Amino acid sequence: MIDTVRINIKAGDGGNGCVSFLRLKYQPRGGPDGGDGGDGGSAYIVGDASLNTLLHLKYNSTFYLQRGGHGKGKNQRGANGRDTEIRVPIGTVVWRLNRDGSKDFLADIVSAYPTPVAQGGAGGWGNARFVSPTNQEPMLAQSGGKGDYSVLWLELKLLADVGLLAKPNAGKSTLISRCSAARPKIADYPFTTIEPALGVVSHAGQDFVMMEVPGLLEGAHRGVGLGHQFLRHAERARVYVHLIDGLSDDPAGDYRMLNAELREFSPMLAAKPQVIAVTKLDTTETRDLRDVIEEELRRAIAQDAIAAAAAASGNAAAPYAAAAAAADAASAPVHAGLSPEEVGLLKRAATRPNTLSLADRAAIDGVGAELRRRHAETTGKLGELARQGASGRL
Repeated sequence: MIDTVRINIKAGDGGNGCVSFLRLKYQPRGGPDGGDGGDGGSAYIVGDASLNTLLHLKYNSTFYLQRGGHGKGKNQRGANGRDTEIRVPIGTVVWRLNRDGSKDFLADIVSAYPTPVAQGGAGGWGNARFVSPTNQEPMLAQSGGKGDYSVLWLELKLLADVGLLAKPNAGKSTLISRCSAARPKIADYPFTTIEPALGVVSHAGQDFVMMEVPGLLEGAHRGVGLGHQFLRHAERARVYVHLIDGLSDDPAGDYRMLNAELREFSPMLAAKPQVIAVTKLDTTETRDLRDVIEEELRRAIAQDAIAAAAAASGNAAAPYAAAAAAADAASAPVHAGLSPEEVGLLKRAATRPNTLSLADRAAIDGVGAELRRRHAETTGKLGELARQGASGRL
């Protein structure tokens, strides 16, 4: 999946103004009539809901836009250069790369509204513009302005309501295949999923988008495995379903490791609500140790709810229990009760983290603690939904 790409854009230069004088047989004093040059073409980024990857820009990454036409005699203005619309998937974040290697946030493409990224040069004035009582025969005209040269870095962050997070081979692909019509590759070896998978889940008359992220390994923030390469897609999810492998030697350790990796990647991800789901409960080993696993996880997550999901059984209701809990959490107002300043700070941290000061980061830590406290008060309802689903009462 191509979800990052660098593109180079050279906007069109403006056309030059014209130096011209009217010469007609019966108008000996026609005077200057040089026209202005046309404006150069500009570039715009436009969201396109029919796209879901940046592959079309991977090998067509350089854009030279049309320059403006030059002015002509008889006050004829040059033609404007043709503007260019660069179509990208909804959810693409646009950064402008600077010469020193840094990058500045430019736009977050969330609609089809055009976003200007490179402005064409203005057309130069012709000599007719410079006529004055003291200069009735101007012999000068302006050159067209230079168009912008922009180097952009595009990052695609898929839009999803619920994100599935886990270590490799924990059952993410099986869960999303049971809850939705998605058909990701499923096999009994790690890293079966090497790119994000999306599925639309319907429950109780409500539809939401669930996304599977490739598995995370310890040290992923240092480049180990594949997970951090795609975690940017999970940044937009409102709630995470954290899958714990019931056959793991240390389920509580897996939970702590994954959350530590989330904090290393972005404190915002670790502060979002999570629904904990233990998978593979249809195996004898996990079923026998269910109480032990639940007790260990409760101690590790400080009374967070546990949703037991036996997704491998085709007729099991447990996957829908996790989906129901995720649907309720996804529709809940996560930021309800926060001040506008706090909400604005959270949005800036999600889209422009490089602009945060130390004071901003300290404030975000406080907001994250408040969200975790609020989540702890509401997870009882999610856990009850999950337990009902696991027992077939949902």
